[in-house]
Amino acid sequence: MSDSSNNALVDQAGQVRAGEEVDVAQVTAYLQSKGLTVEGTPELQQFPGGASNLTYLLRYASVDLILRRPPFGHIAKSAHDVVREAVIMQKLKPVYPQVPVIHAICEDVDVIGAPFYVMERLVGNIPRQNLSPELGLDAAKTRQLCLNVLDALIELHKLDPAKAGLDTLGKGEGYVARQVEGWTKRYRAARTDDVGDFEAVMAWLAEKQPQQEVAIRLIHNDFRFDNVVLDVNDPLRIIGVLDWEMATLGDPLMDLGSALAYWVQADDDPFMKGSRRQPTNAPGMLTRDEVVRYYAEKTGFSVENFDFYTVYGLFRLAGIAQQIYKRFKEGNARNPAFAQFGPFACYLEQRCLGIIAQSSL
Repeated sequence: MSDSSNNALVDQAGQVRAGEEVDVAQVTAYLQSKGLTVEGTPELQQFPGGASNLTYLLRYASVDLILRRPPFGHIAKSAHDVVREAVIMQKLKPVYPQVPVIHAICEDVDVIGAPFYVMERLVGNIPRQNLSPELGLDAAKTRQLCLNVLDALIELHKLDPAKAGLDTLGKGEGYVARQVEGWTKRYRAARTDDVGDFEAVMAWLAEKQPQQEVAIRLIHNDFRFDNVVLDVNDPLRIIGVLDWEMATLGDPLMDLGSALAYWVQADDDPFMKGSRRQPTNAPGMLTRDEVVRYYAEKTGFSVENFDFYTVYGLFRLAGIAQQIYKRFKEGNARNPAFAQFGPFACYLEQRCLGIIAQSSL
């Protein structure tokens, strides 16, 4: 397909990892059965990452489409529900335009061996580890981009879930307690013999958790720069927000704390910098403290006890990393980068303990 997708700024897919292939003939037949006009055999490529649901590019002669499916191997019972993710996006699209259009949802595991959905491809730039120099962003423009990305999260948190028909998406009140308890159980279940036990951190979270949520809103639960898509012709404009598999109803400060767990800033230590997967260290980017202050100003939510949300976000990230690391050790996840997720979980435990030691909570 010869269009703007050839632009060097556009996020590119690459070779499919061994063992993670998709039967494109079966996919094509299914899409045709649902009325989509696709012809021939598409070229199949895979986007980098893949720690969560796997993302593929289907390049037909007439159109590029995106396919999402769960990871291979054993996964947690409630994790990687691509059908749920697609339904959320369908409902959210009318009130949150940054969501891509869903073209088809397949619950029949006989088609490719797992449920999947197919959506439009948003042709744009995804800010991964570093901002592309071709974007031409100086420190002032980088700061504005940072604010625009945060505004996309704030916009989501200001939405009335009922307007999107998503007011029954989660249980709502009691979210904080459920998350602390749930991630405690999940971490213990995923722990391997070469990582820390996080018991002191889990006890602190259980003791210091707020008794009531600041609000109940639709939360993304995986909000990062590499889940947003920028307009290559106007890189300060966000044209898409991706990866809705963990979206639910909950406390928006928990969402912010989770997002900041990935926020590596310029003065962080070498180990933290080594884990960086988004360009939050670039000149002009806000620090984590500045993000919290900006968010509080724009939403009116109190951030007086934000140490709790910071530690929660880091612990949750450790739990996610450890679940993936366990799959890797068991041979069910093939990405060699996952070998570092165990040491990373150990690092996050020490970072949590350091915050706890200095906290006034």
